[in-house]
Amino acid sequence: MTESFPRQHARTRGFTLGAPRSFTVSDDGGRVAFLRSMAGDDSVNRLWLLDTSTGEELVVADPVELLADPGEENLPPAERARRERARESGGGIVAYAGDPGLTQIAFTLDGRVFLADVAEGSVDLLPAESGAFDPRPSPDGQRVAYVSGTGLRVVDAAADGLDRLVIDEPGDTVSWGSAEFIAAEEMGRSRGFWWSPDSQRLLVARVDTAEVPVWHIASPADPAAAPVPMAYPAAGTVNADVSLAVLGLDGSRVDVAWDRDSFEYLARAAWAPRSNPVIAVQSRDQRTVVILEVDPDTGATTEIARQTDEHWVELVPGTPTWKGERLVTAEDRGSARRLVIDGNTATPETLQVRSVVSADEHRVVFTASDDPTEIHIWQLDSEGKLDRLSDQPGVHSAAAGGDTVVVIRAAGTDQEAAAEVVTPTERIPITSVAATPSLSPSPRFSVVGSRELHTAVLYPSNDNGADGDSLPVLLDPYGGPHAQRVLKARSPFLVSQWFADQGFAVVITDGRGTPARGPAWERAVAGDLAQPVLEDQIDALDALAQQHPRLDLGRVAVRGWSFGGYLAALAVLARPDRFHAAIAGAPVTDWRLYDTHYTERYLGHPDHSPEAYTRTSLLEIAGELSRPLLLICGLADDNVFAAHSLQLSQTLFEAGRPHQVLPLPGVTHMTPQEQVAENLLLLQRSFLFDSLGIGPQE
Repeated sequence: MTESFPRQHARTRGFTLGAPRSFTVSDDGGRVAFLRSMAGDDSVNRLWLLDTSTGEELVVADPVELLADPGEENLPPAERARRERARESGGGIVAYAGDPGLTQIAFTLDGRVFLADVAEGSVDLLPAESGAFDPRPSPDGQRVAYVSGTGLRVVDAAADGLDRLVIDEPGDTVSWGSAEFIAAEEMGRSRGFWWSPDSQRLLVARVDTAEVPVWHIASPADPAAAPVPMAYPAAGTVNADVSLAVLGLDGSRVDVAWDRDSFEYLARAAWAPRSNPVIAVQSRDQRTVVILEVDPDTGATTEIARQTDEHWVELVPGTPTWKGERLVTAEDRGSARRLVIDGNTATPETLQVRSVVSADEHRVVFTASDDPTEIHIWQLDSEGKLDRLSDQPGVHSAAAGGDTVVVIRAAGTDQEAAAEVVTPTERIPITSVAATPSLSPSPRFSVVGSRELHTAVLYPSNDNGADGDSLPVLLDPYGGPHAQRVLKARSPFLVSQWFADQGFAVVITDGRGTPARGPAWERAVAGDLAQPVLEDQIDALDALAQQHPRLDLGRVAVRGWSFGGYLAALAVLARPDRFHAAIAGAPVTDWRLYDTHYTERYLGHPDHSPEAYTRTSLLEIAGELSRPLLLICGLADDNVFAAHSLQLSQTLFEAGRPHQVLPLPGVTHMTPQEQVAENLLLLQRSFLFDSLGIGPQE
């Protein structure tokens, strides 16, 4: 019996299992580490290493051999939180860190620290404290620093080595060495300590959440379980107090000084390859970022560079960094986000820089788009020459070290995912054993309307494209900042194609606020996350109906998750004349209930811009509901709390507006559980059929 797509999609975690991922290249380019499970339905990731001189791949560490039951790990709370922030759905080894030469690689399993010695071909369980999190070898490979509980510890690399406490404090609100919620969820900083190049000191973050409001995540399905408290900085409230100290293995401590009242966000920190640490701090209104060099002996800081913007300064992954002695940043200049070296613009306005992969005195490797639907790998050499390193169309990411670059190409709509190690002399493919989907998406891309909106339309797979019966329309957008759906890759369209195969014409549009269209495009949602976003969906739909006359604008539904869930609910509440049903998964319904860094970037502080929060709140227009609406919320979600959906449901109920609510016990902002993921698709299909008065396809 052929396995259904919803079951296959759930079992393979969206066809991510078995694909190589999390690449790291040694500083000399001779070794490439990565993670991969053994099959497309195997969730246990192994640690692999490739020797670029021979092209040989070998398993460095296998959880099946190291644990009695690798599928039943006892994860410490900090590791569970890290996986949630990273949207990690895999198991086994899901993160690792190595020394610069990738000769020693540390990871945790079951809250215990393991160290792989690549030269010896051995893996040792180190005598570290239980509940370990984020282990990182020192540059000389002699020690491993890690977090346990609220403290930072260091253990010698020898299997019988010494384990010692570096720093900790009594109480429940202070932690050392971990990233706070806002840094990990919104700023792209997932770590809280950094080794010095000489392996004798560490730059360590101290986080105090004493003043942060405490929210609680209850488990209504288990009334005996106590609610879990969480320090959650909702918009307008107090953030965690984050500071830094330089801690020596000899017991010394030097506190780092900067104007923390003016710059309360620690956006970035790094030590190597500089002799002194460098940090980037951001103001609460996000309009200023200052890059500071830290004197590790005194804690004094010196300003190196400053970035300002009238709306917000974008935090670009991989920056700031260094090209030899020259500072590398990515900044919004003119109509593009551009690579900037020591204040001088280094890339043309035709390229929108997405991230910096690596930099040294010889070159900068970065990702950028000259077409918003594609992402490519670029190299800027020491002479200022630009070269594109990805030679096939599509969406790419990369890792680099020395003269080696790993080019990872997201699967296109008609081909498997591919990763290739590119050295000066050869190209070495890395195999993917991910499962092959039972369907093949066929999006039809177009650019429509006066704002040149990028769109994709998907028809049923058995549709020959000829004139035929009209099709109900399903909008399947995300629609918000920092994320795109209209990309020339396979994975964004798999679920959309399945919905199309149920008898829909599926429409996806990236409107204002989405990346890779330039600073003005992204900032068009400043102060209003509702009207421009919804307007672009409607304009694209009208324009596409002219190109695709089979789109039935009298039967239009919309579905989405997270910001897409907000957009879906907004559509039926604000424009019931255009949208006839909506599925809102994990929707933000009142932006006052979402976190500081994301929300205040777009809407400002609620004390200063209350009208922006009123204008974008779904609660304010709940009484207008006249169309079918399904709200889905994970009761364990610590990103978009269930309170969003429940407060909207309460407001709808009090207004006498019928609707449906699906609460999911134990489910977070992710839905990796197989039965949950499968049945969510099936339930959404049934809701759409019932709401639009259509039946299943033969």
